Amino acid sequence: MNKPVGPLPIVGSSPVHESAALHVSGQASYTDDIAEAQGTLHAALGLSPVAHGKLLGIDLELLKQQPGVVAVLTAADIAGENNCGPLIHDDPILADGELRYLGQPVFAIIATDRELARRAAGLAKAAIRCEALEPVLTAKAAHAAGLYVLPPMHLSRGDAATALAQAPHRMQGEWAVGGQEQFYLEGQISYALPQDGQAVLIHCSTQHPSEMQQLVAHALHWQAHQVQVQCRRMGGGFGGKESQSALFACVAAIAAMRLRRPVKLRLDRDDDFLITGRRHGFDYRWDVGYDDEGHLLGAEVELISNAGHSADLSAPVMARALCHFDNAYWLPNVALHGFCARTHTQSNTAFRGFGGPQGALAVEMIIDSVARRLGLDPLVVRQRNFYSAGQDLTPYGQQVTDNIIEPLTDRLIETSRYHARRAEIAGFNAGSPVLKKGLALTPVKFGISFNVVHLNQAGALVHVYTDGSVLVNHGGTEMGQGLNTKISQVVAHELGIGLAQVRATATDTSKIANTSATAASTGTDLNGKAAQDAARKIRQRLAVLAARLLNGEADQVRFAGDRVSLGEQSLGFRELVSKAYLERIQLWSEGFYATPGLRWDRTKLQGHPFYYYAYGAAVSEVLVDTLTGESRVTRADVLHDVGQSLNPALDIGQVEGAFVQGMGWLTMEELVWHPRTGLLTTHAPSTYKIPTANDSPPDFRVALFDHPNREDSIHRSKAVGEPPLLLPFSVLLAIKDAVASGGGSGCDPRLRAPATAEAVLDALSGLQR
Repeated sequence: MNKPVGPLPIVGSSPVHESAALHVSGQASYTDDIAEAQGTLHAALGLSPVAHGKLLGIDLELLKQQPGVVAVLTAADIAGENNCGPLIHDDPILADGELRYLGQPVFAIIATDRELARRAAGLAKAAIRCEALEPVLTAKAAHAAGLYVLPPMHLSRGDAATALAQAPHRMQGEWAVGGQEQFYLEGQISYALPQDGQAVLIHCSTQHPSEMQQLVAHALHWQAHQVQVQCRRMGGGFGGKESQSALFACVAAIAAMRLRRPVKLRLDRDDDFLITGRRHGFDYRWDVGYDDEGHLLGAEVELISNAGHSADLSAPVMARALCHFDNAYWLPNVALHGFCARTHTQSNTAFRGFGGPQGALAVEMIIDSVARRLGLDPLVVRQRNFYSAGQDLTPYGQQVTDNIIEPLTDRLIETSRYHARRAEIAGFNAGSPVLKKGLALTPVKFGISFNVVHLNQAGALVHVYTDGSVLVNHGGTEMGQGLNTKISQVVAHELGIGLAQVRATATDTSKIANTSATAASTGTDLNGKAAQDAARKIRQRLAVLAARLLNGEADQVRFAGDRVSLGEQSLGFRELVSKAYLERIQLWSEGFYATPGLRWDRTKLQGHPFYYYAYGAAVSEVLVDTLTGESRVTRADVLHDVGQSLNPALDIGQVEGAFVQGMGWLTMEELVWHPRTGLLTTHAPSTYKIPTANDSPPDFRVALFDHPNREDSIHRSKAVGEPPLLLPFSVLLAIKDAVASGGGSGCDPRLRAPATAEAVLDALSGLQR
C-alpha cells in the first residue's frame, strides 16, 4: 500500500501549538471576541435566593420596568422541553415550581446592554416570591436519608466478607476529599443568531457541540438540523463545558428566536460559580483486610459522591470511580458500593479525570495507612500489591495485558534517588523540630475510553485544494490542549506535506454530525484516527494517478517532503493535486473511526470498558512548617507513559499542567457552603484559590516513558489529558509523610483533603492527643 516514507518527521516531533502566537499576542478569537451583529441583545440570569423552596411567583412588572430591559423569560416561555440534563431529563433550564439550590436560574433578563441586564437580574431576591424549605447540603446527610439522584451501584469480585473475616489484620476508616472548581479562564458564554427561516446559529464555548445542538432543538421544539453550533476554541474546559454549557446555549437560543434578534449570554465569574457544578466531592467508608507484608486481601468500600440537585453526569462519573478504585493493584476480593447523593447544591459534573481520581485516591490512602500501621515504607507495600502475571484481572473483568507499571516505577525510583532521599529526609527530620520533610511515590493506571461504548466514535472531513493546501475539520474541540495541532500533524504526515500546509477549522455541527464530547482523554485517539482515515482515502486516490503518470504500481508510491515518488521519479504534491483536479478525482473525503473491542454491562459493571491503559508515577518531596501548617512542594519527579508521543512538547505540557491542577485540588482548592443557607461562600477568586506559577515545584522533572502503545492507537500514542492528574497523589501523601514524622513508628495521621494549612494543623494536633 502507498504510504509515507522514512522516520516520522512531523508526527513525533514538537511543533508549537497552532495557536501559540495568537494566545500570547492576545489575537486568539474566542466566543466573546466575535463581532456583534447589529441589534444584539444581552442576557443575564436571575438566581434563586434559597437552597430549597417552593417558587410561588415572580414580579415580572418590577423586572420589565428596569432600564434597558426588552424581555423577561421564565419557564413558561420555553416552547419545548424545559431540560438541560444530558442523560436523565431532571435538570430544568429555568426553575419551575421547585427551587433546588441557591444560585439556580429562575428567569432570564434580556436587555440592550450587558450591564443593564445584570443589574435587573440582580433584583432576583426582590422579584422572586418563594417559600423556603429545609435544605440537605452534604452528601453524608443525603446518604443517611437515602436521597440519591439514581440507584446505587455495586461492583464486586471474590468474597470480600470471608476475606475480611479471615485476614490477619483488619482496618476500618472514613475519609473525604472535596470537590474542585474547573476555573476555566474563559467563562460560560453562548451567542445565538437567528438565521433565515426557522434556524439558529450558536457560537458556544463548549466541549460538546452536538449535545448543545440536541438540547437547544428540544428546548425550541425543533429538529436538530435547524440548530448549528460552532466552537473555534475555548479558554479552558476541564469538563466544566461538557454538559453544563447547555443551560446558557438554551437560554440564548430561546431568547434569540423569541425576539428574532441576536442574543449573547456571558456569565460573570461569581454567577458561574453559583450556577455551575464541578468535580464531585467524595466521602468514603472502608473495611480492609491485609496480611503482615501489606497484601490487600479483602476490601468493602462505600463511595458516596455529592451529585448535587440533579443527575447530570454523576452515573458515569461514579462508574469510572468504581472502575479505578483498583488503580495499579491486584485486589482479589472487593465489594464496592457507589452512592450518588442528592443535595440542594449545584449539580456536579465532569472534571478532568471524571471520577477516576476520586476512585484511585481511596486505595492510595488505604495502602498508605496499611503501610504505616505495619511500619513499612508505603512504596514497598505498593510494589507488593502491583498487578503482575497471573494477577492481572480487574474487579470489573478486564485483563490488564499492557502492564508496564513495574518497569516504569523501577526507572523512576532509580532516577529520582528515592531510597537515598528517604534516608536523607529521615536525617533532616531528626534534627529539625519545626520544619519537616516528607516523600512519597504514587503510581497511576488509568483506563482510556468512554465508559459508554457508543460514544467511542468520531468523524472528520479533509479537503485538499488545488494549490496543495489542506483543510481539516473534525468533531473534537480545542480548549488549549493542542488537539488541532496533533490532528494537523497526523494529516500532514499521511499526505507527506509540511505542517504549514494544513489548517484545522472550527468545530461545527453542520460539518461533522453526531459527535461525542471532547472528554475522557479520547480527543486525539478518536479524531486523530478519523482524520487519518479521511487523509488516507485521498492519498490512495492520488497514488493511483501518480502510478499512472510515473509508470508504476500504486502501492509503490511514496508521499514525503511535499513530493510524490515512485522509484527515482517524482513530482510535487501540488502538481499532482492540480492534475487530479483536471482528471476529476475527488480531492476531499470523510473519515470515521470507532474504537474496537469495547463491551460494557452497566448494570453488572462488568466487561472490557477500556481500549488500553496509560501508566505513570511521581515522586514528590515537600516541606511542612509545623507551626503554621503551610506546606511547599520542593521537588517533583514524574515519569509518564504516553506511548509513542505525537508531540512530546505538548504532552509534557499536559503532564505538567495536570500535575499542578491535581496538586491544587488536593492542597488548596477548598469549596465551602454555608451550613444553613447553602450559599457557596467560596464563589470568587478572592476566596477560592487555585495554584499559580509560584506554587509549581521549583525543581520539576518531567520525563516521558517511551514505550509504544500495544494497541493500534493513532501512531501508537496514548492519551495524556486525564491520567497525569492522578500523579500529585504523591504530594498529598508526602505531606502526610511529613506530618507522620512527628508521631513515631506506626503513626497514621488523619489528614483530610484538601490539605490546607488548617487541615495540616488539625492533623498535627491529632498526633498530640
